[in-house]
Order: sequence, then C-alpha cells, then structure tokens
Amino acid sequence: MDYRTAGVIGGGAWGTALAQVAARAGLQVTLQARETEVVESIRARRVNEAFLPGVELDPAVSVTDDLADLAGCDLILAVPPAQHLRSVLRAFAPHARADLPILLCSKGVERGSLKLMTQVLGETVPQAAQAVLSGPSFAGEVARGLPTAVTLACADEALGQDLLQTLSSPGFRPYLATDLIGAEAGGAVKNVLAIACGIAEGRGLGRSAHA
Repeated sequence: MDYRTAGVIGGGAWGTALAQVAARAGLQVTLQARETEVVESIRARRVNEAFLPGVELDPAVSVTDDLADLAGCDLILAVPPAQHLRSVLRAFAPHARADLPILLCSKGVERGSLKLMTQVLGETVPQAAQAVLSGPSFAGEVARGLPTAVTLACADEALGQDLLQTLSSPGFRPYLATDLIGAEAGGAVKNVLAIACGIAEGRGLGRSAHA
C-alpha cells in the first residue's frame, strides 16, 4: 500500500520524535497532543518546548488536540504512556476504520492486568491491524536524525514490509520481525534493566554490577 499520511497519538518526546521520523520518510504527519501548551508551542514556534526543546519540527508535521483529526490517516503510530494506552485507544476507536494499521510504540505492560500493549489494542480497537515498534532509541537523537536501528514486529509480513519501507530513512532503520510478543516483552524488560543499571551506576557499584 502507498502510505501518504500518518497520525501520531501522543505529544511527548518519543511521539514528537516519531512524527519527525515519519515526516523525514516523506509522509504528511498529524501529531495529536492532549497538552494545550504543546499544541500552542508547536503552532507558534515549530518546537515542542515542553518535551523536546531545541528540535525544530519538519514542515510536514501539523499538530492537533483532537483525535478525530487522525481519522483519515493511512496509518497510526500510538505513542501514549503504556498506562494510558487503553483510555486513549478507547477514545480513538470510533475513528478507526477496519484494518487501519496501528503501530504500537509504547513500551511496558498494563498495571493491574499485566497485559501487553497488543492485548490492550485488541480489546479496544479490534478492527485494527497490529504492529509493534521497539528497540534501543533516545527521542532527542532520533528527532535530530542520528542513526538509529529498531525492530518493527508484525505478524502479517506483507504489512510489515510496507510499514518498514514507509518509515525507513537514512537515519532510521527498522528491521522486520514477526514475533510481536517477543518485541513487546523485550522492550518492557529493557526498561526495567535500564533503571537497574542507572541505580548501580549512580551508587558507584562498579562495572561488574552494571554488567
């Protein structure tokens, strides 16, 4: 499929960085942010001062606070915090057409239910086509176009290839996998290990503990 437009749900640092990625790949991007200050900052100065200061957004990125404005997009990147994903997707569900590709970009498991993000998506927007984006990445570096490699997991290989080709650029290289659960679990565990490594380093426990 020839994707021309992308909607990004979530105006935090990672959502803003991925809006940049999609724009650099040639898409017209609508970034949805719930924070009024984010919307106003981007409209006035082309910068998300609250979450990603110092990065001027591509002209192909527009911003809105209304999920309904993403209804006509060819694909969706869902980037809210993991613990808010269910409520956000539930609100977006009436605007999602059948087989709309939704690329889950939030790492973690749902508190309480311990469900993965794909399970949350399946329960809230069952008509969507699922994919997962995961891997080692820092929003500021990605937004500035520094080289980044990530995993794009999709059970439908043809759809996965389409998404991979759509989002790839010289500075952003997704690699295709078909194991969604592995990609999600790896991303969630990585965050826990990263926090543990930070604690070890902060307390001066040495490289052995860090390793």
